[in-house]
Amino acid sequence: MVAQNVVFGVLAAAMAVSAIGIVRTKNIMHAALFLVVVQAGGAGQFILLGAEFVAWVQVLVYIGAVIVLFLFGIMLTRDPMTAEESLDNDLKWPGAAAALLLAGLLATVLIDAFEKEEIELVAPTYTRAITNSIFRSYIIPFEIVGLLLLAALIGAVVLARRD
Repeated sequence: MVAQNVVFGVLAAAMAVSAIGIVRTKNIMHAALFLVVVQAGGAGQFILLGAEFVAWVQVLVYIGAVIVLFLFGIMLTRDPMTAEESLDNDLKWPGAAAALLLAGLLATVLIDAFEKEEIELVAPTYTRAITNSIFRSYIIPFEIVGLLLLAALIGAVVLARRD
């Protein structure tokens, strides 16, 4: 149990630092890569909870598809990767105060609600049924969607290339 708490703390710290990196960086590619770290940390949290299927869906759908789509969109637009003017404003301190207030309120509510309860985690048993459904019953539609996404990616590259 102690090892799980340590791993949770490490993942949570990495996710928090990367989330701050997303909003603080001026380079959009770095922001997308920070988002990959946050999504991977979320998948790690699901593994700690015993939800391996949800963790792999997180990896495949969010990291494997959405982030790659972001990166392709960023690279194909040919816009500058960094902001040319400063995007800062005078609302940093009120935003930080609101964030700390909300974090304190959330911590208070959670501690009040679950102060003396111990939550028992039970591994889900439906993963095998979902996997069999996807890769046996619906394998043809699954592969057709994959080919459709590949065709869309090739079409985007053809449309965006220079002649």
